[in-house]
This record gives sequence, structure tokens and C-alpha cells, in this order.
Amino acid sequence: MTAVLAAIIAYLVGSIPFAVVVTRAMGLPDPRSYGSGNPGTTNVLRSGSKVAALLTLVGDAAKGWVAVWGAMKLGLAVEVVAIVALAAFLGHVFSLWLKFQGGKGVATAAGVLLAIDWRVGLATVGTWILVVVATRYSSLGALVAAAVAPVTVYAFLGAGPLFVASLAMCAVLVWRHQANIGKLLRGEESRIGEKKKAPS
Repeated sequence: MTAVLAAIIAYLVGSIPFAVVVTRAMGLPDPRSYGSGNPGTTNVLRSGSKVAALLTLVGDAAKGWVAVWGAMKLGLAVEVVAIVALAAFLGHVFSLWLKFQGGKGVATAAGVLLAIDWRVGLATVGTWILVVVATRYSSLGALVAAAVAPVTVYAFLGAGPLFVASLAMCAVLVWRHQANIGKLLRGEESRIGEKKKAPS
């Protein structure tokens, strides 16, 4: 029962759509109505508001971090912490408040990994930053970071429940980036800073 309750709470926390909350609070267009239609940081950035994008990033990462940190603070078993981590991540990807149509989960996964182990989190975030700075492709950075995450979890924490959770998050992240992978291969993916479709 503890695992089920913890998973439900983590899922509900993860479901909070900060991209929509922030843009509404700031009087900006709904991020689902322009660009990629994804309620996430990169698409919010296309609204022209860096503040909104930053708040979205912090909010999405924080909800993943808080869920896992809370489970660890309560002294829950590592198996339950792994379930909480995955539930918070899936809450963002399949948000209850957006009719199960959420974001891709990059920022939330980063928050989850930072809470699991700061070394894993920093390695993953650092990978994303390096790839994005070098290529200006946010999606490519996310894909490479997703691949690095399970490797670093295994290196620092071994092949336990948290490793399994990181593999599951990696698989979902790659799946959610299918369209981006196709665009990258065709040379059609937009880079950070490029205009896609200006929100009305």
C-alpha cells in the first residue's frame, strides 16, 4: 500500500503542467498552440519569453526532484523510491491535467536524477548542456543525455531498482523524441534560437 500511495502522489505531482501554468499566469499563448505543440521548456522559449521558459524548466525539474527527495527523506525502500521516480516522470509525460497528453519529460527526468544522486544528475545535465552548446539541438542533447543516464546510474549505484527506472525513463524519452529523430536524420530539426512558428 505504501508503494501504491507513494506512486499515486508522485504521479500527481509530476502531472503539474508548469508550461501551461506559467504561460497562463504570464498572459502568454498556450505552448500547445504553436511550435512543436509540446508543453515543455524548449517550446515555451519560442514564445519569446526567456523568463517563462526558465520558470517552466525550474518547475518541471523541481517536481521530479521533490517527489524523489520526499520518498528518500521518508526512508522508503529503494524499490519504492525507484517507483516514485518513474511515476513522477510518467506524470509529466502523461499528465492527468492535460488529458494524458504531457511533455517529453527531459527536465523532469533531470530533476529525478539529481534527487537520486547528484553525480548522476550533474553528469546527465552536463551532457545535455555540452551537446546543446555544440549543436544547438535541444532534442539531440536530450537523446544523448537519456542514453548517458542509465550508464551513470549503473556506474555509481549498480544494477538495482534505480538502474531499471533509469532505463525505463531512457526508453520513454527516446520514444517521445521519435519525430525529432526523424527530423534530425533529414536535417529538418530546428535549432535553439530559430523561429519555428511565431505564436499569435
